[in-house]
Amino acid sequence: MARDRGGPALAGQLLMSPMLDDRNDTPSGRQMADRGVWDRTANETGWTALLGEARGGPDVSPYAAPARAADLSGLPPAFIDVGSAETFRDEDVTYASRIWQAGGVAELHVWPGGFHGFDMMVPQATISRQAIAAELGWLRRLLGA
Repeated sequence: MARDRGGPALAGQLLMSPMLDDRNDTPSGRQMADRGVWDRTANETGWTALLGEARGGPDVSPYAAPARAADLSGLPPAFIDVGSAETFRDEDVTYASRIWQAGGVAELHVWPGGFHGFDMMVPQATISRQAIAAELGWLRRLLGA
């Protein structure tokens, strides 16, 4: 929306396990049915809370569901991380790929075995420390700190 309305200027997008696609029809979404912290049913419930009966239909705004955007050019640099064992995996990988295809910059991390919120639920785990370090490193590079 900031891009389309001419501001404010954004330095970047820090997207940690982002929920991007209301259609809930990716392979990872189907794989995670009845599994994990945020499964396919929880995802459907979340999108329905936001969009009501419009969820999954043809008239969903890309401002609500970024996967619906036809054009991802001109976006600020993105950091996207997601666990390999979570509902959002495939939509997040697709979003990063579409940013690259549009000529944009995205740093994508798919954490092996990571489930939704792993870095907050088990912060002492090696993979969690690595994920947090990657996020902070990206922010430091982005902000020149």
